[in-house]
Amino acid sequence: MHFFLQGIILNTMHSTNGDEKALARLGYAQELLRRLGGFSNFAISLSIICILAGGITSFSQGFCGIGGAAIGIGWPFVCLISLAVAATMGQVASAFPTAGGLYHWATILGGRGWGWVTAWFNLVGLITVLAAINTGTIDFAAGWLGWKPGPWEKVAAVAMITVAQAIFNHFGIRLTSLLTDFSGWWILSIAVVLTFSLFLCVKELELGRLVTFANFSGPAGGDVLPQTDSKTLLFGLGFLLPAYTLTGFDASAHVAEETVNAAREVPRAIVRSVWVSGLFGWVMLIAAVLAMPNLADAAAQGTNAFVWTMQQLFPEWWATILFVGVSLAHFLCGLATITSASRMVYAFARDGGLPFSTIWKHVDERRRSPVAAVWLTTVLAIVVVAAIPYAAIAAICAVLLYVSYVLPTALGIFAYGKTWTSFGPWSLGRWYRPLAAISVLGCLGLLVIGMLPPNQIAAPILCGFVLALLIIWFGYARKHFPGPPTVLRKDIPSP
Repeated sequence: MHFFLQGIILNTMHSTNGDEKALARLGYAQELLRRLGGFSNFAISLSIICILAGGITSFSQGFCGIGGAAIGIGWPFVCLISLAVAATMGQVASAFPTAGGLYHWATILGGRGWGWVTAWFNLVGLITVLAAINTGTIDFAAGWLGWKPGPWEKVAAVAMITVAQAIFNHFGIRLTSLLTDFSGWWILSIAVVLTFSLFLCVKELELGRLVTFANFSGPAGGDVLPQTDSKTLLFGLGFLLPAYTLTGFDASAHVAEETVNAAREVPRAIVRSVWVSGLFGWVMLIAAVLAMPNLADAAAQGTNAFVWTMQQLFPEWWATILFVGVSLAHFLCGLATITSASRMVYAFARDGGLPFSTIWKHVDERRRSPVAAVWLTTVLAIVVVAAIPYAAIAAICAVLLYVSYVLPTALGIFAYGKTWTSFGPWSLGRWYRPLAAISVLGCLGLLVIGMLPPNQIAAPILCGFVLALLIIWFGYARKHFPGPPTVLRKDIPSP
């Protein structure tokens, strides 16, 4: 037994030393505490995707537009695109396992300017997704409890849970990893129990519900989507349900510098979190649609459609237990998102990419955690909640995150085999380029859908964001932003 344990310790030390050497080759010292194993890395992405959060709170975005077809057809279609994004992201993550990964990847593959743009898309996307998760948590609780909070009451409630999540993150990755490990098991367990409970309530197996294109726009769908006669438009808008739910898997890359054997474990975790969430989420939502007493009555509940379905089907005591279980998953989802977003803040600030970078890049010596970055993320998310409606936040975060996901992927198409010749142990080989092309096309489609009514506010916000980035880059950052140490390598193209 002694020799067995000694072997484990020696192997872990060897892996950690290899990780530190790989990080040093990219120009960074090991500052964060490297203690996450493969499951912990997987669990943090699984926690942020959280089918019990995005799948339930955004259920109305799909079902209350086109009906069951959003679940039976739209969900698996978008899941396949997300898998392509995850797979290509995994290959790049295996080659360059750093915190703030996407930003470094874009720099290495395309140049300093592309890295800077990717950093801002990813950072703002992570902050808005945190705002969307915690707003959705309050909406879910309010729908269940019959509470109708005013605008500022909702902001105050979101602020309270966001601060609570930040407090856990403040104490470092040891505590956070314990909670996210628990969260991974908790999400899957509650999802299985909820799915099984819903299937038990199915009176007649009407599989046709899952491929039926209804029109629940306007009042018929609780005014979740504006009135329209175009089922094609409604079906497209329904893509935002899986697209918003299946975001956040970049978290595995953001904690790469805290993961043992990162070049192998990070890409595995990215892909696994997407297919596991996609499959479990699909079955859960299928069960909800099949169990509904009446589709039209459920759609008329609007944003409360899923909660209403649970209340109609389950005894009050059992529904309450499930509600508590789902609410806890929501909270842990937001907690993991702060972990991911704060690492992006830390990584970008470490390279001088943020105002007052010296503050945000600081790592607490005792906890070996970027404490200042945790609280900056928290404050910015609360500001977003106060300024932007939930539906627009969900659309904006999905668009921003997927753009940041595919920018390094798209750059990799052109760099592959040219300036990018050193690959990690996890590689797609000849499949990289076709899957990268699918990822880019899928992102472009999502970009268009994410700015259509009722999310039209996303268009001026996104255009204004891009314009601001261009002005700041050419007016200041191009000359003053040093970029990551990798830009000093001779094989890295300059912008």
